[in-house]
Amino acid sequence: MFLKASWYVAARSAEVTRQPLGRVLLDEPVVLYRKENGEPAALEDRCCHRHLPLSMGRVEGDGLRCGYHGLKFDASGRCVEVPGQESIPPQARVRSYPVLERYRWLWIWMGDPAKADPALIPNWWWAAHREWAFTQPEQIHVKCNYQLVADNVLDVTHLAYVHAGSIGASSITEFPATVEREERLVRLTRWILDRPPPPLYRKAGGFPGNVDRWQIVEHQPPCFSVNFAGCKDAKRKIDLMALSAPTPETGRTTHYFFGFVRNFGLDDAQMEAIFSRDMVRVFNEDIPVLEAQQRNLDLKPTAPAVDIKVDAAPLAARRMLRALLEE
Repeated sequence: MFLKASWYVAARSAEVTRQPLGRVLLDEPVVLYRKENGEPAALEDRCCHRHLPLSMGRVEGDGLRCGYHGLKFDASGRCVEVPGQESIPPQARVRSYPVLERYRWLWIWMGDPAKADPALIPNWWWAAHREWAFTQPEQIHVKCNYQLVADNVLDVTHLAYVHAGSIGASSITEFPATVEREERLVRLTRWILDRPPPPLYRKAGGFPGNVDRWQIVEHQPPCFSVNFAGCKDAKRKIDLMALSAPTPETGRTTHYFFGFVRNFGLDDAQMEAIFSRDMVRVFNEDIPVLEAQQRNLDLKPTAPAVDIKVDAAPLAARRMLRALLEE
């Protein structure tokens, strides 16, 4: 089951052009394209005539023409032309989806269009602010359920093992974390005091010795997380955030959209390379773990799992999502 009454990231802005882009989102085929004025549009990726994906057709004006028999659909999904006949069957239409462009991503509403409130898009204002740099890598296609990605983001203790050579440090598990739950938010907070910075943070901040480090993760169901991270010593401080928006493709595959914002090295090409290259490698370190989990879950879906302290935040997030699905 998916929470349909929510916005999801459908694509990076750069992906969507005057050429139709087909993508499966929440088990539904969707085609994305831009109208003549540059505004995005999203339709069901299935011609209502003989089911060919409209993404195999072409954009004409503000509409899409099917590549099989030439039926043309406007941005609302209504068929406006049938080659070879003047009359158009009133039922000749496909579904259209509300879509908005924000933070260099296209956001799609998969539920009742009447409930598509733009205020429900996460407020990730740093990604559009001139005092912050926003690095937006290509998304990763992951062969796992999107909730495993959310669990991974909320469980920062895995950094000490999966990311030992980049952003991990053994000191993480020395310091306890607190978990808070608000109406539609789960927050995990951990402070790591007077310990060596992990390799990537040492490189980014130029720290010569020990630092105070923080790990704060805020998760908003169904799938949006912000990892507030950073280090400081007596002379310097770095603040950064990792934005995660894993969009379900199917129950076992995910489009993992993510990005990084920082308030230092804004015009520094070397610093940008750290985030566009090194931090992307960090995210890719998680992929074999997530996909291996999914393979075992597929093989033994009813196998028991033991919960431990580090599961407090992921379990709270799953309970919140379950309550929203039951509303």
